Amino acid sequence: MFLRLFLIFAIVPIIEIWLLIKTGRVIGALPTVAILLSISMIGAWLARSQGFRTINSIRNDLSSGRMPAAHFLDGAIILAGGILLLTPGFFTDFIGLFFLFPVTRTFLKRMLRVWLEQKFLRGEVVVLRR
Repeated sequence: MFLRLFLIFAIVPIIEIWLLIKTGRVIGALPTVAILLSISMIGAWLARSQGFRTINSIRNDLSSGRMPAAHFLDGAIILAGGILLLTPGFFTDFIGLFFLFPVTRTFLKRMLRVWLEQKFLRGEVVVLRR
């Protein structure tokens, strides 16, 4: 696990710097900064609107007596997307936006479900009940 985290924290900044340098060389520094700011503002608006939509869905489920587990997962993914959008750079912005769109979030939830099911089947994740 430590090796994976190290690789993420080492490789992602290298990718970000490389993309920023390449983009800055092609279109210039000021347009690159303007694009990054635009993406961040659009992402913040999208995270806010999707977050409020998820909160309303959770409220509706709770008021009708249903467990809003899927909406909690949506909220966690939206939060992760918002955090990624706070990180300056094109790579993390792309991943953050990927987390915010409902269609791609559905795909991500499906992939997460398959991954967790495999972990359960191999016995790597154990659920304890009291």
